[in-house]
Amino acid sequence: MGGSWSVAKYEVMIHTGLEHWIIWDVQPNCLPLEDVTVADKLKELGYATHAVGKWHLGFYKKDCWPTRRGFDTFFGYYTGSEDYFTHSRGCGMPGFNCSGFKSGLDFRDQELPMHNYTGSYSTHVFAQRAQQILENHNPKEPFFLYLPFQAVHSPLQVPEKYIEPYKHIADKHRRIYSGMVACMDEAIGNITQTATQLGLWDNTVLIFSTDNGGQIHKGGNNWPLRGWKTSLWEGGIHGVGFVHSPLIPKSLQGTSSKEMIHVSDWFPTLVAGVAGGHLEGLKLDGFNVWQTISQGKASPRKEILHNIDPIPYPRLDQHGDFYPDPYFSYHSNLPSSFNTTIRAAIRVGDWKLLTGDPGNSSWIPPPDSGIIPIHPVEQKGKHVWLFNIQEDPNEYHDLSEARPDKVKELVGRLQYYYNSLVPPFYPPGDPRANPALHGDIWTNWE
Repeated sequence: MGGSWSVAKYEVMIHTGLEHWIIWDVQPNCLPLEDVTVADKLKELGYATHAVGKWHLGFYKKDCWPTRRGFDTFFGYYTGSEDYFTHSRGCGMPGFNCSGFKSGLDFRDQELPMHNYTGSYSTHVFAQRAQQILENHNPKEPFFLYLPFQAVHSPLQVPEKYIEPYKHIADKHRRIYSGMVACMDEAIGNITQTATQLGLWDNTVLIFSTDNGGQIHKGGNNWPLRGWKTSLWEGGIHGVGFVHSPLIPKSLQGTSSKEMIHVSDWFPTLVAGVAGGHLEGLKLDGFNVWQTISQGKASPRKEILHNIDPIPYPRLDQHGDFYPDPYFSYHSNLPSSFNTTIRAAIRVGDWKLLTGDPGNSSWIPPPDSGIIPIHPVEQKGKHVWLFNIQEDPNEYHDLSEARPDKVKELVGRLQYYYNSLVPPFYPPGDPRANPALHGDIWTNWE
């Protein structure tokens, strides 16, 4: 399943069925207000719509807030990450001077900042709120519950009792990370149990999905895949997930699929496939893959545009620290045509092409495995890689020189998408976002 190389990019595509990039907390930017969200469409079809957990789609003005983007209720936080217990966050954006910024509270019930959850672990309170929503729901109406847990994003935090079963793991980050996964697993079990007890489960579709590859510096691991979060290698974008529902035939339950599915497919799949709505008038990047999931049919998707980004992303070194790209800037003008120095990746059938700077390309084994990491040294000036992902999912064998025909074909597909690319809107950070100017709270500033 095709995910995204970053969290916010994934979230935008879930809600709109369109490709997008990350939105930083201090940017005067948000999910474009003209875009219809999946919650908007489901609400039109009579669904009650609820969001619990992480928003991360911009909040610089109130029109950007989830309660004004199709959701009846919201309980969670607006920024990209925060402390799991205090629910506060500092400032962070590559290239932006955060000096003078204070940490601020970022926790809301509907649109009101909430101070009384300090000390409560977010996975617990998000699960409890989800259970409350189910308990208060009118069973005669359909509902959509969007539940992006904070776990297992950094910072690595979890109550000690969840770490105890993993004391045998020597690596501290991996040990805490494992406890965070266990806590989230427990939370999901509690929610599904509540749905079952209320008689809702037999008509429910549960989708569980990751947003991007694991961050190796914060307990994650993608071995044996190459790369990690923020890269365009398979370790950064090859998502895992499952769909569970009593509505799926028993012959398909417990099976796995290698059909091509991308995060942008969830919008049309939920609206048209599950809810039976219409998509007329919407220009989407996604496909309705409900028959692929529920009937085992071939996916209508034959290719995935992983990314085209004319604004180079500042890279992380092997220690998890940013280092500047000499071409990193915030200008939003596009060159006249696609060229292979642009950071991009596309998959067509079994073939995957990467161009420009795909990000960190190492193979990093689990920390306690005893296996030595592999850090490839690429030749200077190289900016094209080609792999047969079906035969070589770990991206060991670059075939760009052996198959120039395939390179030409996939570059042509990149050019096709590039021709319809909307010029990126990537404004600089705004000092007015400083929580110190708003009662030590992350909130709108326009």
